[in-house]
Amino acid sequence: MLQQRTLKSLTKAVGVGLHSGQRVELTLRPAAPDTGIVFRRVDLPQPVDIPISAQAVTDTRLASTISSGGAKVHTVEHLMSACAGLGIDNLYVDITAEEVPILDGSASSFVFLLQSAGIALQAAPKRFIRVLKPVEVREGQGASEKWARLTPYNGYKLGFEIDFDHPAVDSTGQRVEFDMGSGSYSRDIARARTFGFTKDVEMMRANGLALGGGLDNAIVMDDYKVLNTDGLRYNDEFVKHKILDAMGDLHLLGKPLLAAYSAFRSGHALNNKLLRELLSHSDAYEVVTFEDEEKAPQGFAQLARAW
Repeated sequence: MLQQRTLKSLTKAVGVGLHSGQRVELTLRPAAPDTGIVFRRVDLPQPVDIPISAQAVTDTRLASTISSGGAKVHTVEHLMSACAGLGIDNLYVDITAEEVPILDGSASSFVFLLQSAGIALQAAPKRFIRVLKPVEVREGQGASEKWARLTPYNGYKLGFEIDFDHPAVDSTGQRVEFDMGSGSYSRDIARARTFGFTKDVEMMRANGLALGGGLDNAIVMDDYKVLNTDGLRYNDEFVKHKILDAMGDLHLLGKPLLAAYSAFRSGHALNNKLLRELLSHSDAYEVVTFEDEEKAPQGFAQLARAW
């Protein structure tokens, strides 16, 4: 049987929120089978649980925000991406502020945290959502067109194309494809950092955003070049970060996907719209398990290796 996964022990991190600039403590704790991933605002007078789901996403401006009642957690996508990359099904995420810490701006710190806690197999079948027919969402026309789609695929792969009119981005790879069956998430995707432009950062800070952002947790560019002295971690780091984000956004579905995702200039809003479109067509997907893990698609049966 292909089993569900949680952590062997708890692990902690302290950081700041990318947009809020607030200090935040994060505690990742094991959870029982079929719990799913649950964020817990433990700083509130009465702690509030926010289980992940496509419907729990209530804001997609600059990041993915989930909420329950008046309680919110911003910028969940990098941690969710690490959970997707390592196949984590059940987890409690205790958090002491409104925003997940940005750490180094990628998912690699979360991968390290999860792997250092150890990954435990559980006595319950891992449930996937298998896409049975194509689902697509589109917005805009001409130069402003963007789209995202899911199509049937025996495994999980993602293809993304970006389109930035900027010298530093144009000189790198604008399209990348990553397949969980043949690639290594921690090696190929997890280290790609979020990125921004100095002109946008100034405007965002004037609006109370990006208060925790800097060269130690993002790729920052002026009108011509990357300002980080250590340069890029991958030749195609910009588009790889978009894959990283998409994996996190799609993992908010609550179960791992068996599908091929492809997108052009998509973002948090369109990714969530795609999940909601999928769920609105009951004939477009099914929930499956693998009693014989030999029959599971390549890349899902093995426990993620440490660095």
